[in-house]
Amino acid sequence: MTAAQRQARIKAAEERQQRDEEAKQRKQRGKQIFTIAICVILVLALSIPTIALSLLGSS
Repeated sequence: MTAAQRQARIKAAEERQQRDEEAKQRKQRGKQIFTIAICVILVLALSIPTIALSLLGSS
């Protein structure tokens, strides 16, 4: 294996590793967005009926 071939393999491995890392970061970001969305939905689902009951109950 020549030095040029070795350098090409090293460069390809580094690029592959970088792509894998970027994909991992995108996946993690997607999980975070999903978690935040679920939390917002749960807060709204629990708070809206509570507020409605308190308003109707005070009348």
